[in-house]
Amino acid sequence: MESAGGLLNVIDVEATCWEGAPPPGAVSEIIEIGLTVVDLGRSERVGKHRILVRPVRSAVSSFCTELTGLSQAEVATGMSFAEACRLLASDFRAGVRPWASWGDYDRHQFTRQCQATDTAYPFGRRHANAKAVFTEAHGLRKRPGMAHALTLAGLPLEGRHHCGEDDAWNIAGLILDLAARDAWPEVTGQGPPERPRRC
Repeated sequence: MESAGGLLNVIDVEATCWEGAPPPGAVSEIIEIGLTVVDLGRSERVGKHRILVRPVRSAVSSFCTELTGLSQAEVATGMSFAEACRLLASDFRAGVRPWASWGDYDRHQFTRQCQATDTAYPFGRRHANAKAVFTEAHGLRKRPGMAHALTLAGLPLEGRHHCGEDDAWNIAGLILDLAARDAWPEVTGQGPPERPRRC
């Protein structure tokens, strides 16, 4: 059993995208969920995970493949979005455990896609925008991208940028660096677990 408030889920998603406007009828859909579990009490990353998600209302463009490294054939082997949300809730306690992402894009993308597909939203309310925390902690005027933030923090970029699994791992490293500076907010306080809700 995990200690109360000890673990944090760090999420980074990749979604179908295009160089210009999407093709007629296509919408951006999550195709990869990267998740790193951080043990804040022990100041370490304790799990690195990748969930491939099969798109149903769009396809992976060549631009998207160049950016993320993911192909249509690869994501076609993934699970449905609803299955991925259930997995987050069951295996990673997403409704109970606090979570973080770099910016609010990931949270908004989940909200939009849950609403569009009538899927139960897997997360609880305790979300931290790691980009905003980093910006404030470093006294910056503009919010940096993740890769630039790693440079500013003196941390290496591990793996491939725009790979959800690797980006979540790197964001988790930034969070641990912030925690070591006593700059990470208390998003892990105890509270009643939320039931999965529909958007």
